Amino acid sequence: MPLPHEPHDVVRPHAEVYGRSLPFGDRPVLLLIDLMRAYFEPGAELYMGSRACLESAARVLSAARTAGVPVIHTRVAFGPGGVDGGLFFRKVAPLRHLVGDGPLGELMPEVAPRDGELVIVKQYASSFFGTTLASTLTASRADTLVIAGVSTSGCVRATAVDSVQHGFVPVVVRQAVGDRDDRPHEASLFDIQAKYGEVWDEAAVVARF
Repeated sequence: MPLPHEPHDVVRPHAEVYGRSLPFGDRPVLLLIDLMRAYFEPGAELYMGSRACLESAARVLSAARTAGVPVIHTRVAFGPGGVDGGLFFRKVAPLRHLVGDGPLGELMPEVAPRDGELVIVKQYASSFFGTTLASTLTASRADTLVIAGVSTSGCVRATAVDSVQHGFVPVVVRQAVGDRDDRPHEASLFDIQAKYGEVWDEAAVVARF
């Protein structure tokens, strides 16, 4: 409600409306989303044109491993003809290259999983949708999901939104996420920070680990 001395049509400053923050908890898990060749292989339809987020994600991964922070990876793969991809598969044409276990679905060597690190295969944008991620995090008593990967406006944003809805604080690592276009990238980071979670710089996350 507006204050008595304010006009009814006042638009409050964005930072005033969405100025709260969520705490980085004591039991974080690092989630690396879809860091596959499809995004980093020149000539691929989903090629982003930059490896900067991959290099940042590799540094965050190294820090997490050193600190003993659990690590989970995701990748995308579909059954024959995209039968398990539904309307998402029909909408996003390049997903046809991720049917089966082809080379574009391979995780990049810079962030290759180690023995004991879970790899979740998903078909939709959110890493939670149709997967065991929520139950895995709950069983490990995680309270914070540190997010790196691609793309910021797609799978990263969808995962951050679902993370807070499942009760895990999403912390997106600014330098370790990327997109094919800076406009949705920056807009998504702005939106996540405002409404759903936290956006931290790489150095701050590494220091927190």
